[in-house]
This record gives sequence, structure tokens and C-alpha cells, in this order.
Amino acid sequence: MLYNMIIARREVLVQLDVGLVAELDALASRLATNRSELLRRGARAVLAAARESDADRAMVDAYRRVPQDPAVVESVRRLGAKASPDW
Repeated sequence: MLYNMIIARREVLVQLDVGLVAELDALASRLATNRSELLRRGARAVLAAARESDADRAMVDAYRRVPQDPAVVESVRRLGAKASPDW
């Protein structure tokens, strides 16, 4: 992480219910961090998941526009059948 670097930050007001705040505080205490850091980690995780989902969707859309050559698919299927162990 970038612990020794100065990072520009903006304060953002977020309303959370009391139970969620209590859970965040308990987890922050267990992880020896603070609520803000947990929320930053959560935001990063949500953004990373959205980027991954967007990339997956783009790949599926690309294959729908230009489907893979059936001969290549069949060749790979046959190679996989020969290379896989006989369990």
C-alpha cells in the first residue's frame, strides 16, 4: 500500500444505519484499522468487481459479434480430450 505517500482526499458524508456502523467498528477493531479505511477498501472492492464484470461483459459481447471459428473450437475440444487424465 501507499502508507508513506500523501494522498489527496475528499471528505464524503455517507449515512449508514446504526447496526452497520457497529459492525464496521467491530471489524475495524479486529483488523486494527478504522472505519474510514474499511469503507475505502470496500469502495475499492466494489469498483474492482464492476471493472471485472464490465470486462467479462465486453468479452462476451465481442464473441457474440464475431463468434469463434467452429473448426478451432472442435480442435481444442479434441486436444483437451486427449490431454486430460482418465480419472
